[in-house]
Order: sequence, then C-alpha cells, then structure tokens
Amino acid sequence: MRLRSRVMIPPHFSAIGNLWGSDADAERALAYLEERASAGAAWITITGRLGNHFIAGFEPSGMSAETLGYFRLPHFSRRMETVVSRLGAHDTRVVIQITMIGGYPHAPSDRLSHPIGNARPHVMTVKDIETLVEEYRYSARQVRGTGLAGVEMHFNHDDLIEWFMSPLTNARTDRYGGSRENRLRLAVEILTAAREELGTDRVLGVRLNAFEEMPGGYDAAEGIEIARHLAATGLIDYLSIAAGSNWGSPSYIQTHYFDSAQWADMAGAIRRAVSVPVVYAGLVEGPAAAERILAAGHADVVGIARAHVADGQLLKKAREGRTDEIRPCIAANDCINRRYVDGLPFGCAVNPHASREVDGPWPKASSARDLLVVGGGPAGMELAALAAESGHRVRLWEAGAELGGQLVDAVHAPGYERMASYLAWQKQRLDRLGVAVETHRRASVDDVLQLAPDVVALATGARPHRPDIPGAADALEARDVLAGRAAPGRRVAIVAEEDHMQPLALADFLSSRGHQVTLIYATQAPAILLGRYSVGAPLARLDSRGVRIRLMEQVVAVHRQGVDVRNIYSKRTERLDEFDSVVLACGGSSDTSLFDTLSSKRQDVHILGDAYAPRRLVFATRQAYALARLLATSEAH
Repeated sequence: MRLRSRVMIPPHFSAIGNLWGSDADAERALAYLEERASAGAAWITITGRLGNHFIAGFEPSGMSAETLGYFRLPHFSRRMETVVSRLGAHDTRVVIQITMIGGYPHAPSDRLSHPIGNARPHVMTVKDIETLVEEYRYSARQVRGTGLAGVEMHFNHDDLIEWFMSPLTNARTDRYGGSRENRLRLAVEILTAAREELGTDRVLGVRLNAFEEMPGGYDAAEGIEIARHLAATGLIDYLSIAAGSNWGSPSYIQTHYFDSAQWADMAGAIRRAVSVPVVYAGLVEGPAAAERILAAGHADVVGIARAHVADGQLLKKAREGRTDEIRPCIAANDCINRRYVDGLPFGCAVNPHASREVDGPWPKASSARDLLVVGGGPAGMELAALAAESGHRVRLWEAGAELGGQLVDAVHAPGYERMASYLAWQKQRLDRLGVAVETHRRASVDDVLQLAPDVVALATGARPHRPDIPGAADALEARDVLAGRAAPGRRVAIVAEEDHMQPLALADFLSSRGHQVTLIYATQAPAILLGRYSVGAPLARLDSRGVRIRLMEQVVAVHRQGVDVRNIYSKRTERLDEFDSVVLACGGSSDTSLFDTLSSKRQDVHILGDAYAPRRLVFATRQAYALARLLATSEAH
C-alpha cells in the first residue's frame, strides 16, 4: 500500500453519517471524508462490524450489538466501491476495520473487562469459536471482491479478541486459554483465515492496545510480546498502536487532561521489537505533534482523528505553511459525547462546519449587512467570524476587558491549555477578518438604537447561578475562585449543580493547590453529561488527591462552617460542619435583560448562546453557525 503522506485517519466518523445506512446518510459521511482526503490524508480506515451469532430469541444490547454485520449487507460491495472511488480520486487508500466488542454477549470466560457494567456474557464453546473464525473468513472474502486496500483487525478497546488475549478476561483451561500462546491462538486463527482470503496483494493489519489499563490485564511489557508474536506469524503487514479502554483513565479517546501523543513512546518500543511498520494514534493534535512522533522513530505512520474533526483542511494548511490558521482541537470529546450521551447529532465544539460538508462551501451573502454582536464569549465570537466570512460588516462589543466570556476564567483550571489556544486562535481569526472589536463596551438599549445596525445579535451570556437557599449569598463562586478574585480556606465544600465539567475542574484546581475538597452532587453520579470516554480522567485525578464526592445529596442551606444536605430520595437531612469555605459550581442563569427590552423596540434582534439557555461550548458555536447561515442566505428576520 503506497502512501502519499504518513498520515492516516482512524475510524471516528460513525456519528457523522452511517456509511452503511441510507444514501443520504452515507453521503454525509463521504463528504466529511472527502474534504480530509483532498487536503492530504493518505489513508482512511473505516469501521466494519462483524456478523454476530446467538440462539433464537436472544436480544443483543449494548455496544456493537450487531446481528447481520456490515459484510453481509446486500449493498456492501456497491457501497464500498462508491467509497473507494470517491476517496481514491484524491489518491487516498481505504482500509476496513473488522470489529466485534466483547461481552455482547460473547466472551472467552465469565470474567468482565471492567467494573462499570455487570451483564454477564455467554461463555463461548469451541464450536462458537469455529463459527466466529468462519465469519471473519467470510468478511475478508467480501473485502476481496471490492477495491478496498485491505483489512485491519480490531484487537483492542474491549474487542472480543482482546478479551481472549487478556489474562484479565480469559480464564479458559482449553487450548484457547492459559499461556500467552493459547490466549493468542484465536487471533492467529482469524488472521490465518483472513490472509487466505485476501491473498498477498491486500494489506492485513492489527490494531492493538499497547497495554491494558485495568489491573489484571496485560502490561506494556506483555504488550510488546503480543506484538512480537503477531508479527512473527508473517500474516500481518502492520500494527496500529493505541492506548486506553472504553471507559477508564485513559480512555482510548484521551481528553485534554493528557499530553499530546502521550503514549507514542510505547508505540516506539513496539516498533523496535517488530519488523512490520507501526502506526500510532492517540491525541495527535496537529502536524507538529505528528512530526515529533515520526522524527523520534516512534511510528512509520501517524493516525490523526479529532484534529481532523476540528479542521478538515489541517494538512493543506500545514503544507502551505499556514499552521497558525489551523483550528485547534481542545480534546473536550463533545464530538462523541453529544451523540452517545445527549442523543444529539454530531457536533464539534470548535468547528461547527464538521459533519456539514455535504452542504457545500460556506455561503456568501447576496448583500452585505451591518451586524452588531453584543457579547464576546464563544457564541458571539463564532457568530462574528462566520458572518464576516460570509461578507457582512461586523462589530463586536464586549463589556469585559477581553474576549472569551467564561473561557477567560476556565483556562485557569489544570489541563485547560488547549482551551487557551482555541481562544487565541479565535481572536486572531477575528482580527484577520477585520471584525471591529471593542472591549470595555457595555451595550445599552440607547447605544444599539443609536447605532441602528441592520441586525443585532445578543450573546450576553449567563450570570453565575446562586441557588435560592439560605446562606447561598455568602458562598464563594467558581468563576471568582478560578480567576483569583476569591480565595477559599483550606477545607472547601463545592456545591455541584452543573452536570458537566465545571465542578470537576474547580475541584481539580483547588486540590492541586493543597485544599481539602468535598464535592456535593444531588445526582446519582458526578458529571452525568460527561460520558464514559471523558469522565475517567478527571475522577482519577481527584481521587489521587483525596477529593471526596458525596452523591444524591442536595445542599439546602449554607452556614458559617459548612452546609446542610438532604438526601434526594429519603429526604434525610444532615449538617456538615467541617469546612472553612463553601464554593458554588452551579452553572449559570441567562442574562436576557438587554434582549427583553431591545426586542420590543426594533426588528432583527436575535439571542443565542448562554443568554438563551446556559449550555456548553459546542451548543454556543452551533447556534452561532445556524444564525450566521440564516444571515448569509437572507432568511433572517
């Protein structure tokens, strides 16, 4: 497989559009991939689910609970020819991954891979294993009949084959369990069957975890030995190395708490131990990080996923020396959490164009209008930039000393350096577009009426929310603490009435500075909107510093030494007196005062972002996109 660059794109776009679904669904995914291919991606791997076999009447559920699988779909070959043709026009190779997640319902033994779910699996018989191998063989045969460049076996991230390879989940006593050779027997049988069907002119690779982060799984040293064993079979052409689980710390979709390409050196250790090329993927946040990995000899090819979500033109901009224009990925994982936690369409927090490539280029306005944006937080900045890019004349008024809204305070939390990079990028973008930015400019109704712009957009944000309970007015507030405007005592109680990152980030900030911290949530679990791929890292950090988390308790009063809490179910109350300070991490309450008055006095007044309803960064930028598109197509009124 000859490549025009050393950049591949790992599977990550199923939430954007289903390549196996309707023509419209597939077209959305293809348009997304084509932009990245045209910019320079040499190799794209797509996901292929394996067909599943179980007794009549069994109802599969959970992750990857496939029945038919993709390779048995009647339109598999036709759809693959479309994908290969469209991406191949940009000299991009397409490899298909074969995946079957362990435990849904099949497993080598009764042991589970993690403690966050307790559905016991079906322990596979030898006949089940033989049927599984033949399903892999059939799938490889289907690939042989297409223009796909080859197959990547998904032997990582809770895949069924990883469950067989792992000493944690494989307690078998037959020829498929016990020694490392026996635990790898199924993997070798599958690779043998696939190679027999593919021949030697298609690539066959393996995606492998460098180590298992769960105690009892294989460590980095055994990861090297597993890689050696697989490479020594002579059946595979490459190894793709990653790190992390489906749920833990790290998850395989590493968040902003981790360093760029943090486990690339482990891929390098494997590369030195095997004779086949090695790919590394995992929080490679841009071309500079990719170059470092290659220069250090850690990999032959670098996989870049989320950075390609953040900027589909990443490679083109790098090739043209415009790296300062690359939109930075903040590794917040809303791209996956929106789909699998909120049940909402795919969305990138920093790039509202992602998944909308099928709509074509960003529209230019048929006639330029004067737009006043009030509020320089995430929603206001994105709207101002998009409107300017469509040709409107844009002013941006910000009441504070600098742009950024709540990001200005958030960047003080540990691990938020990428958010600061995004904020700097947005400021540079506005300057490049010629948006007339005024800080220290608090808008009044009279100011706006006197200016008389064609359109007004109010992104005035949200004030810190204070619960309507006794004593709350005397508590400190999260934003003030992060910004250094308030200094809590040594023992701190955090009232957590926000379902995402704010309470965790505040607890991280305080505990890293030596405070004893207790988080108090009324919910059954902390940060219920954060998602399994993101919540592990902050919770691990907090636990390592002794942060306590109390759940299912609503704070009903704040007093001098602490708080009163009430169990949300039993209604039992308790006084907690061991604190020096109480800090509120309760999200925001919309600031609609300007909109309420101005919208009654003139037309073309819009509200967006937290001023409409407090949510996350991704909600703000997507609302900005929607309004900017309306303005560009002259549909706003």
